[in-house]
Amino acid sequence: MKAWWREITALVLPVACGGCGRPRTELCDVCAAVLDARPCRVRPAPEPAGLPVVHAVAPYEDAVRAMLLAHKERGALGLAAPLGGALAAAVRAGAGEEGGAGPLLLVPVPSARRATAARGHDPTRRIALAAAAVLRRSGTPAHVPALLRQRRVVADQAGLGARERRANLAGALEVVPGGRHLLDGGRVWLVDDLLTTGASLTEAARAVRAARAVRGAVGARRTGGSAGPGGSAGRGALASLRAAVVAASPTAFEINRN
Repeated sequence: MKAWWREITALVLPVACGGCGRPRTELCDVCAAVLDARPCRVRPAPEPAGLPVVHAVAPYEDAVRAMLLAHKERGALGLAAPLGGALAAAVRAGAGEEGGAGPLLLVPVPSARRATAARGHDPTRRIALAAAAVLRRSGTPAHVPALLRQRRVVADQAGLGARERRANLAGALEVVPGGRHLLDGGRVWLVDDLLTTGASLTEAARAVRAARAVRGAVGARRTGGSAGPGGSAGRGALASLRAAVVAASPTAFEINRN
């Protein structure tokens, strides 16, 4: 019944596969299978200091690149579900290595407001919501808090090198007012659609760690404990922060090669 309905819809509103352009389907079986790859750890070279451990599903090339661009730039919103499924798999792979308890807090790296307005949607948040739904259906509590925001205008990242991207984003993100208490509500996972240089995830991690340090310092003053890197709050801030993306630059997968 579902396949029949898609066929009728494709006749009325022609669509093409977001990965390969095959007509009359938003995502063909061949391209969908690319998103079923086994997630693994990825790491850009050079690796920026402060980048958390990141897991990804597929290299950013060919069909995967086309799918992410179709969803992000051309409003192919039906791709959010399969891309979210891939992101959920990356989160699950890292969570299995990490251990720990409590719900997963999938924190999207925020896009520039002007970019979100131009696209008419927030692609990273949309994929994160789809991923959280997949995780909940499999029995893993997961939420998508609006935890981060841009605190200043940044330049378009396109065309910038790794060092320029890091400089462009340095200090650009912050935890929203009243958001610090959310950090105690579960295991924080920074999520994005793509890892290239790692600048965006590194800046997001810095903002989360800074908010945790402030919250830890407040708690330490109340209890007489330590909130520095050697204290429990500092160790927790560094140890429990992870990240996941749908795709990463092909060279970032070389960490897994012998």
